[in-house]
Amino acid sequence: MSNKKKRYSKQFKLDAVTYAQEHPHLSNNSIASNLGISASTLGKWIKKAEEGAEIHRGSGNYSSDEAKEIARLRKELRDTKDALNILKKAISILGN
Repeated sequence: MSNKKKRYSKQFKLDAVTYAQEHPHLSNNSIASNLGISASTLGKWIKKAEEGAEIHRGSGNYSSDEAKEIARLRKELRDTKDALNILKKAISILGN
């Protein structure tokens, strides 16, 4: 079995918390089971929402969603530049 943690989108977390708040007659265990998550995970999300804390910071040590997006865009730019350099090399090889 893998030790990797499953990551959930911010929207999924917000929807799960909203669902739990809108259905107080259902137990967290029942809601979590229906969503395919653990009750403790759902409980953590609900607690953070009640405290007004950000439910989702994303993977990595980013201070905000914006910082995470900047890092993602930088990586995408770096990958695109690498692909462009490879294409330039291939064109020069095939052009000769």
